[in-house]
Amino acid sequence: MEDNNKVTPKRGFPGQKASVQATLRWQGREGGAMAFPEPKPRGPELPQKRLKTLDCGQRAVRAVRFNVDGNYCLTCGSDKTLKLWSPLRGTLLRTYSGHGYEKVNTVQFNEEATVILSGSIDSTIRCWDCRSRRPEPIQKLDEAKDGISSVKVSDHEVLAGSVDGRVRRYDLRMGHLFSDYVGSPITCTCFSRDGQCTLVSSLDSTLRLLDKDTGELLGEYMGHKNQEYKLDCCLSERDTHVVSCSEDGKVFFWDLVEGALALALPVGPGVVQSLAYHPTEPCLLTAMGGSIQCWREETYKAEDGTG
Repeated sequence: MEDNNKVTPKRGFPGQKASVQATLRWQGREGGAMAFPEPKPRGPELPQKRLKTLDCGQRAVRAVRFNVDGNYCLTCGSDKTLKLWSPLRGTLLRTYSGHGYEKVNTVQFNEEATVILSGSIDSTIRCWDCRSRRPEPIQKLDEAKDGISSVKVSDHEVLAGSVDGRVRRYDLRMGHLFSDYVGSPITCTCFSRDGQCTLVSSLDSTLRLLDKDTGELLGEYMGHKNQEYKLDCCLSERDTHVVSCSEDGKVFFWDLVEGALALALPVGPGVVQSLAYHPTEPCLLTAMGGSIQCWREETYKAEDGTG
């Protein structure tokens, strides 16, 4: 595969609009009565209410991920296993193994939920067929020079972050490999929902929004703590907020365009090491220690048997 190293100059967010200023409208009737504009629509609700906590039995949970429709999730732990769950019901469905003596750092479904991809500190990405009874991987990607910290998948691309400071994007249709050098060890990478940008977090306590095709820097987000551990980041279900774990036991939410901190959600006394956002709803999974937590918006009412 080709390795296209890109220069990533810093620039402003493309198409970023100034805040809309409130203006007065004059009614077209005698007396020139003034009318105020319609109230600004409420912003999207953020998950702040804890619904459930699951003990995963995998020692430290290193990653948690939803599948494409949000009905299931995967966890990977320091015991080198992957586990498939129904998170709202708290049910364990299946256990996978195969990374040998090396720890699993990250795990991800493909869009059809037919293949599981996982990354390890052995510098490899391994792929498992969900439809097969065989526990061994069906493919291995080994271009990274250091441990794999993050893996994300779209319909035809695999996005991987590594401790070697590079973000690698595998274009499966064209058979090409693209590489962006960030410098600081990568802790997490992800695609935006519209597929035009990538979000990258690193051990300098900074999140960077990059143009996927050019590698240009579109925005930066800071305020959380990420200096020692592999922590996750993501975008909300509507691409309105940037979300990140933190070493101080919180999850941070920033407005994507304005860059302002919107919420610092307290999770617990330890390090929040992983998180996953539901693909269509304001539902968040977090991982701390050996357990995962499920969060919803304050107005959410659980259905019978799911919360």
